[in-house]
Amino acid sequence: MSEQLKERQAATAAATQLRTDGYATLPDIFSPAEIAALLRTIQSADAAAPNFRRSQDVFAIRNLLGELPQLWPQLLTPRLRAVLTDLFPGQEPHLVKAIYFDKPAGSNWLVAWHQDVMVAVNQRQDLPGYGPWSRKNDETTVLPPAEILTSIVTLRLHLDDCDATNGALRVVPGSHRHGVIPNDQHPEFTGRAITCAVSAGGLQLMKPLTLHASQRSTSTRPRRVVHLEFSAAELPTGLQWRERLALLPEPEKAELAAATPE
Repeated sequence: MSEQLKERQAATAAATQLRTDGYATLPDIFSPAEIAALLRTIQSADAAAPNFRRSQDVFAIRNLLGELPQLWPQLLTPRLRAVLTDLFPGQEPHLVKAIYFDKPAGSNWLVAWHQDVMVAVNQRQDLPGYGPWSRKNDETTVLPPAEILTSIVTLRLHLDDCDATNGALRVVPGSHRHGVIPNDQHPEFTGRAITCAVSAGGLQLMKPLTLHASQRSTSTRPRRVVHLEFSAAELPTGLQWRERLALLPEPEKAELAAATPE
């Protein structure tokens, strides 16, 4: 069996697990050289920008591809494109959010149990099924209808080996099938949580409605993650995903189009 066929079978199995359990992992989607190139680009950024958050326990870049647009072609490798094809069969997904997280060695930062239920949009517009609304740090977010939330798939690209000691994500399998879960009901679900260890270059796939959390780091190793959210859904007229980015043309197709006479 060819390596390419094995990769496609693994991606198809992960897409099936994602639908059933609300999470899955895919190893070795990015090579060490690709990871090193991404880190060089991130480390070249001007950390004084408003979307950069730095403390003793965390370094984060929000609207990552707005701040570092040169990352977008680096992220759209053939393997990532193949994963997106399996996650969105017959559809054309677009990016709707990108964040970089760096949990340094020994970080005391933890994330409590939650679901990712708010989406960032360009403006407030009172529409049926949209709300409540929030405005923070010049960003407008809203709780959208269920069909929008369920259309989103999160891909967390791990730039370091990650396990329980340095803040690996904990998830509750199947919790995404229960819709938005009130905070006071989280304990009814979290007793069956599992820890998702992911090696450097691997992807953690997740549905936003999957209950998830992460613990403090007890390791000397960092945990650096590029968090990407994709959807094939479009918002109502007048409302737009704040960070929406279409996929770039594949290099060989772009070259072919450029060489084709009109």
